[in-house]
Amino acid sequence: MSIGRAVAFALILCATAGIAATVAFAEVVRREPAMGALKLGQRVLVDESSCPKGQIKEVIGDDRVKVGGTQRIERQKRCIPRR
Repeated sequence: MSIGRAVAFALILCATAGIAATVAFAEVVRREPAMGALKLGQRVLVDESSCPKGQIKEVIGDDRVKVGGTQRIERQKRCIPRR
């Protein structure tokens, strides 16, 4: 393997690990953040006991025009297994 390929492979590996770490270490909060408090695509875990036992609510940030956004992307919420 040439040096150039080794460097490219290392960069791709680091980028992939960084993305995986971002998802794996989402911030855990007690209350759902207010509208406009999350960036588009930002994920937080909300521990407010609204999901069944063994699960936690995942909230994914939106970009609503009402709060200064430029798109009409709604906030997403779902219950996921605790890790």
